[in-house]
Amino acid sequence: MRTVVVTDPPRADVDDAAALGGYGVATVHEALGRTGYLGPEFRPAWAGARTGGTAVTALCWPGDNLMIHVAVEQCRPGDVLVVATASPSTDGLFGELLATSLAQRGVRGVVLACGLRDVADLREMGFPAWSRAVSAQGSVKATAGAVNVPVTLGNQIVHPGDVVLGDDDGVMVVPRDDVARALTAAQVRLEKEAASREAFRAGELGLDRYGLRDRLKEFGVEYVPHAQERG
Repeated sequence: MRTVVVTDPPRADVDDAAALGGYGVATVHEALGRTGYLGPEFRPAWAGARTGGTAVTALCWPGDNLMIHVAVEQCRPGDVLVVATASPSTDGLFGELLATSLAQRGVRGVVLACGLRDVADLREMGFPAWSRAVSAQGSVKATAGAVNVPVTLGNQIVHPGDVVLGDDDGVMVVPRDDVARALTAAQVRLEKEAASREAFRAGELGLDRYGLRDRLKEFGVEYVPHAQERG
C-alpha cells in the first residue's frame, strides 16, 4: 500500500450531490441501469438516515483508524467520508467523537467498510452513518494508509470526488462524470413512478400496466380452475 494523502481532488458539484440524495438510492440505482449499489451489507446506523455528498476516501489497516483522523482534515462542506480497510475488518473504527469533528466541518455523513459504534449518540446527533457492522471493539492509531485514493467497497470502486448516496435502502456511488446523466435519469424515473402510483390507486394492475400478461403466455403460464388443478 502506498502511504499518501492526496489533497483537494476534483469533486462533483455538492448541490448536484444533494439533489441525487433527495431522489434516494433505489431510484438512482434503477435509473442508472442498476449500477453503483454497494450491496445489502452496508446498513444505516439509525433509521431515517439520508445523505448525498462528494467522496473523501480513506484506506485504513484493520483495527486502525489513524487515516480516518488524517482524512478529517481533507474534508470540506458537502463531503461524505468513505472508509475502506486493507483487509476485512468489523472493528468499530468510527464513533461519536469523529462524527463531531466531521459535523463541525460540514460533512454529510460516513460510509465504512468496517464497523462503527456509539450508535445512540450518532442518532441523537442526526449524523448519517452506514457500516458493515456495529461493534464496540476499539482501534489503534499505529499504521499509515492513504487518503483520497480509489477504494473498493462492496465490489464498487469509489474515487475521490464521486457522489455517494445513502438512505434506509443502503449506499451507492455515482461516478463524478456520470452525475448529470444520473440527475436526468432519476427525474424521468421519478415521474414514471408517480404515474404508475396514480394508476395503481385507480385500480390498474401491474400485470396490465407493464404488459406482463403477454410475457406470462411466452413463459407458458396457464390459468386453470381450482377443481381442474386438483384433478
